[in-house]
Amino acid sequence: MKAKNKLLAMLLAILLLVCSCSSALAVDEGFASTYTYNYDYWSDIRESPDAYRVVDVLYGKDIAPVQDNGEDGALNAPQSMFVQGQDLYVVDSGNNRILQLTRDQATGKFSLVREIKEFTATDGTAITTFSNPTDVSVDVAGNIYIADNKNERIVKLDKDLNLLMVITKPDDTTFDQNLSFLPNKLVVDTTGRVFTLATMVNKGVVKFESDGTFTGYVGANKVSYSLYDYIWKTFFMTKEQRAQQESFVPTEYCNIYMDEDSFIYATNISFSEYDLLWDVAQPIRRLNAVGNDILIKNDHYPPIGDLYWEEGSQDYHGPSKFVDITVLENDIYVGLDRTRGRIFGYDSQGIMLWAFGNQGSSEGTFNNNGAIALDHMGRDLLVLDQRRGCITVFAPTEYGNLIYDAIGDYSNGKFEESAAKWELVLDRNANYNLAFIGIGRALMREDTYESYIEAMDYFKMAQDRDNYGRAFQLFRKIWVERNIGWMMIVLVVIIVIPLVLKQIKKRKMEVEAYERNQVAK
Repeated sequence: MKAKNKLLAMLLAILLLVCSCSSALAVDEGFASTYTYNYDYWSDIRESPDAYRVVDVLYGKDIAPVQDNGEDGALNAPQSMFVQGQDLYVVDSGNNRILQLTRDQATGKFSLVREIKEFTATDGTAITTFSNPTDVSVDVAGNIYIADNKNERIVKLDKDLNLLMVITKPDDTTFDQNLSFLPNKLVVDTTGRVFTLATMVNKGVVKFESDGTFTGYVGANKVSYSLYDYIWKTFFMTKEQRAQQESFVPTEYCNIYMDEDSFIYATNISFSEYDLLWDVAQPIRRLNAVGNDILIKNDHYPPIGDLYWEEGSQDYHGPSKFVDITVLENDIYVGLDRTRGRIFGYDSQGIMLWAFGNQGSSEGTFNNNGAIALDHMGRDLLVLDQRRGCITVFAPTEYGNLIYDAIGDYSNGKFEESAAKWELVLDRNANYNLAFIGIGRALMREDTYESYIEAMDYFKMAQDRDNYGRAFQLFRKIWVERNIGWMMIVLVVIIVIPLVLKQIKKRKMEVEAYERNQVAK
């Protein structure tokens, strides 16, 4: 009996231990934990501490007013968001409105400022409404730009919702006049120029000057096709068959974002899976003023999201496809993957910082291609879920903030502080290669013999051959400068001694030859 009681007590203790461990794995300081990972030098997945956690979920019915038909304020097929300061603009396309929210800095809570459903026409009398608005942007003066999709226009309103300008279909030969002008996404630069993605327009980003004048396209997608397709269509198809097949034409971008330096980040989701790892697909691009991609890619693999995936037709199969992108401090950019509902962060060199999220129905996960839009407020990330009609707010953890701070300190010339923060990152994640690289780069800035030796050790641990080579080159320069004196002595000795020995041998041979001649006489 006693043995039986002891066994039951032991089983109960094990059960309690398992339960406590499960809770510890599922919850971190009262927040739901999210699966976070990175890739190492060999492209193997390495689990890591959470860089972000869910701090809030906003539902339209909790913040928006009741609709005219008596229904609650639930979001209906929302399309996009825009953040300016502490204000958040949500494009509620199905309800033909834009919700302007503001965030209390003390509490972090959002509240409704106003519901934008109509505006006053230029003459001050007519009231105009929206039809399936798809995007919004706000300039520094508070002017609001709205892609009014089904009305085939872009409207510019002042902060009091008075109409300032309307942009309609370009009357230009480069724009197919048989197409409707259906603006889908838009951004505005500091001078008021408008850049938009229009449905069925595959020549790039459509550009309008601040007065609404159409001035062309920026950064058309490159054509991607296989050699087999080219040969088959060119030599083995009739004209009628080629006309029925898809043409070799550029594809449309999926989304765009303008950073604080007026560079456009564009995402592309139409590509061949084979082209991804060879950096032909280029799902993320950074376009300069003339439309060239200047995105830096210094990692072992390009910024494409997940490196491994299963082929198939189901929603969670296939490669990552970035439906939106946002750019934070120090050119850190974050992409939203609709395939598996994940979020990928990259630094300015194209090195992955972290990835987190997954398919699911719990907080912090997204299902059935629900994640549709992404933006940031400070370091917080906001994800719009089209299917659930909600906005999930992610805040960085201590680990995530350390990564941001370490990168920021290095960018601001605080190399010692940056190295110290990378050390703290390594304390939490010993497999984080970027921390080794960050410490090595900071050590190189010290420009000493010892710092280069130490930097090479860190680069070696990160398998970073490029930086290792640079550190070794500078280490070798200092080593040569320190040892040039005895190196010259050795060099002289190496050159002079053989000459002396050669002369001695020559003299000796001459003496021997002379003596032999004397004997012969």
